[in-house]
Amino acid sequence: MLIPWLGLVAFIVVSLTIDLRGHGGRPMTPRNALIWSIAWTAIGAAFAILLLIFDDGQAAGEYLSGFLIEKSLSLDNLFVFAILFTFLQVPDTQRLKVLVWGIAGAIVLRTLFILVGAAALDAFHATTYVLGALLLFTAIRIAKSGGEEMDPERTIIMRMLRRALPLSREFDGDKLFTIENGKRLATPLFAALALVAAFDVMFAIDSIPAIFAITRDTYIVFAANAFSLLGMVSLYFLLDGLLDRFRYLHYGLAVILAFVAAKLLLVDVWHPSNGLSLAVIAVAIGGAALFSSIAERREQRLAQERADAGLPPLEASDERDEDKTPTTSA
Repeated sequence: MLIPWLGLVAFIVVSLTIDLRGHGGRPMTPRNALIWSIAWTAIGAAFAILLLIFDDGQAAGEYLSGFLIEKSLSLDNLFVFAILFTFLQVPDTQRLKVLVWGIAGAIVLRTLFILVGAAALDAFHATTYVLGALLLFTAIRIAKSGGEEMDPERTIIMRMLRRALPLSREFDGDKLFTIENGKRLATPLFAALALVAAFDVMFAIDSIPAIFAITRDTYIVFAANAFSLLGMVSLYFLLDGLLDRFRYLHYGLAVILAFVAAKLLLVDVWHPSNGLSLAVIAVAIGGAALFSSIAERREQRLAQERADAGLPPLEASDERDEDKTPTTSA
């Protein structure tokens, strides 16, 4: 079993190196981001074929379900990363490096989460119910959030970071630390790197229990997490500027988390197939994307109608009020 682990870890390390060096530290163009996103997703999905060849169909199905769950949940991470970069005013030229190194650190920390989680599940069956309750609580919290944006300044992580390290207000190229008035200060780039890794680990508290509902095989759990994270860099640059259009994504993620929570809570009496898991993921994310697209088109049509009538455009808050106002046909 040592050889598969060494091979997988080596591949992940090489892939991260390609992600960092392959673009010269520059932000990707939409075309390159699309190509890389497709490539990483295809590579991640292709790993299921290797499992099918060298293991069996059950392992391949479990990995594919876990990979799709982690890939879906990673979209929520992208919202947070976009907000963090805007808040800290991270230059476009530095965002790729922050993403790659932040994700590399997250993979290491997630591995520790996986090993601890697997040991706890093996030792205490009741841990399954605790994880299920945690996911159910998270699903309800996400559904109730209404997709509200996070304020990084008010997060515990940011407050702890400011207390632990004095932060400079200015960037100093690609340096993580700088000297101002004889004092050594952490740059906003260091803050961005620390926050990306920290928030990704926080997301792991939700996503890792979710995949443990699919399989207890730590190799499959690690592989699904690692391959889903590898594609986040290119996916960020592909969706950057478009993330605000996926307004109902949180509902889709809530459905997925509620489903896997039910699997954990009912583990002794209910054993849904991998096919059902894949179907729930596809319907949840597809439905969220469809309704988001419908809402976007409705707003565009409303804006055009107001422009044709010579009326000023609605503010964002007015548009939300408009969505809540019931309409009747003439």
